[in-house]
Amino acid sequence: MIIYSVNNKIALIKLNRPEKRNALHPDLVKEFKEKLGQAGNDDNVSVLIITGEGNSFCAGADLAYLQDLNSFSSLENEADSKSLAELFLDIYKFPKPTIAAVNGAAIAGGCGLASVCDIIVADKQHAKFGYSEVKIGFIPAVVSIFLIRKIGEGRAKHLLLTGEIIDSEKAFQLGLVNYLTGDVNAFSFELASDLLKNSDYSMQFTKQMINDISVLPVDKAVEYCVELNTISRSSEDFKKGISSFLNKK
Repeated sequence: MIIYSVNNKIALIKLNRPEKRNALHPDLVKEFKEKLGQAGNDDNVSVLIITGEGNSFCAGADLAYLQDLNSFSSLENEADSKSLAELFLDIYKFPKPTIAAVNGAAIAGGCGLASVCDIIVADKQHAKFGYSEVKIGFIPAVVSIFLIRKIGEGRAKHLLLTGEIIDSEKAFQLGLVNYLTGDVNAFSFELASDLLKNSDYSMQFTKQMINDISVLPVDKAVEYCVELNTISRSSEDFKKGISSFLNKK
């Protein structure tokens, strides 16, 4: 259910259920986690791109599986919800930059999947975004955490309460999408190649810093960042970078 490849330090995870619009299924989630772990532990991977096969990015939960949920016990529902939450958290805390190449519809859990990535590149004609959970009596629970962090409480409330499906242009205006393009794959790989020019060490530390300081009081955040600055200045990447800069290299 997942196509995985690595080329020139760029890893690609592609959801491969085009006949189901790449809908989330427990088996897909399990395989996704495994490939994330593989990419995270691979020193030959510096950037990760996530996309979907066919005309959709990810349509959210698998409809057939949703029907099965009606017969689940509370414990089974909790385990299922926890598994998906772990996937979102694994992507959000992934140590390397992540790019969502949204080639088509990203709905409900699929929109959550895009929102946990660092950067969203959207097809300006075919990409659509929305949290439709409220329309079927469901709650956009886990995904709301990351959406609020990405675009703020007020804008998140609008999307989460209305269930409105928006086009890529509106998603861009809301700050959910970072780039609009006619070719998400080519653009995403070009963007990833640009990121490769940066220090892996610095990008990983920067991601960790952003995640950590967002939940700290200002004074604690400053104190924490002073410590990070001190640590980073002793790194080999910093020493090489300063030397290259001073020597105009």
